[in-house]
Amino acid sequence: MKTRAAILWNVKQDWSVEEVELDPPKHGEVLVKLAASGMCHSDEHLYTGDLPAPLPCIGGHEGAGVILELGEGVTDLEVGDHVVFAFMPACGRCRMCSTGHQNLCDLGSKIMQGGSLYDGSYRFHAQGKDIGTMCMLGTFAEHTVVNEASCVKIEKDIPLDKACLVGCGVTTGWGSAVYAGEIGPGDTVVVVGIGGIGMSAVQGARLAGARHIVAVDPVEFKREQAQEFGATHTAKDVFEAMSIVTEISWGQMADKVLVTPGVVDGNEMMPIMALVAKNGRAVITGLAPTFNFDVKLSLMDLTLMQKEIRGSLFGSANPRADIPKLLQLYRSGQLLLDEMITRTYPLDGVNQGYQDMRDGKNIRGVLVYD
Repeated sequence: MKTRAAILWNVKQDWSVEEVELDPPKHGEVLVKLAASGMCHSDEHLYTGDLPAPLPCIGGHEGAGVILELGEGVTDLEVGDHVVFAFMPACGRCRMCSTGHQNLCDLGSKIMQGGSLYDGSYRFHAQGKDIGTMCMLGTFAEHTVVNEASCVKIEKDIPLDKACLVGCGVTTGWGSAVYAGEIGPGDTVVVVGIGGIGMSAVQGARLAGARHIVAVDPVEFKREQAQEFGATHTAKDVFEAMSIVTEISWGQMADKVLVTPGVVDGNEMMPIMALVAKNGRAVITGLAPTFNFDVKLSLMDLTLMQKEIRGSLFGSANPRADIPKLLQLYRSGQLLLDEMITRTYPLDGVNQGYQDMRDGKNIRGVLVYD
């Protein structure tokens, strides 16, 4: 079939929206009509080259839609099912999945290797070339073919343009607070970087019962919005946050610091760790450029103050359990999704959406398809 998609042909070139050819689903795959796709910063990492990936590539990994066709061997899904894509697939059988770490499923090792699907072949084609897909999903398209391991079935009454957000950013931020951060009632928490993931981390901290939540971002609009999602204090940078946290914690500092900017800078780790209390923890969720290995850190402070640094992928969540859980929290009004979406765009507006993100205008931009 023919459909339309946004393709990144070369690093630092605009996304090209064009007609593409899409093959039918093969064994274990499904054809999905996309309703919406969140515009995550990870796709910006493709654009800048910070996250090396074979190009050309159809972007997008935060999507939701309706299944149109099943490939051979698909038994757990049906035509007409509403699904959210988990950007990390979950096979349910590997050691990580079977021990409760679906976010680290062995299938995830393939999501950036060539942009093809699991069998090494491609479903999208354009200009006489095979076209890869971001995270083997490619949600910057009106239709896509994905493996069933990437699909999480959801209730049909939940709006798909809101549900798409839990496929990456919301689950990642919320889980960074609840699972990786293990935030508890009464904790003092700092969230550094208030985009889609950071705002979801603020929500996770609020739902976990944190007493103080300090949202740190240089953009005034984001600081203002953070207060609607649960932040009790805001700061424009880590150094301003230092004085706030010192005062509200009586000098004990933050129990948990969640690091969720669009790009993590290793040179900023020293002041970030200075925010962390004795026996406290910093959770690193944001991505750094792949070949950035320089980190400034006091190992003496790390040891003598018994501080922890923990990485977190997909919020250390189990998508098959947590995506439906988060959507139930949304349904009950405890998790804000509508308010996360600052602006929506048609597929042809993908480049404007990313420019708005760079300009600090959006918490989350969402592509909405007809």
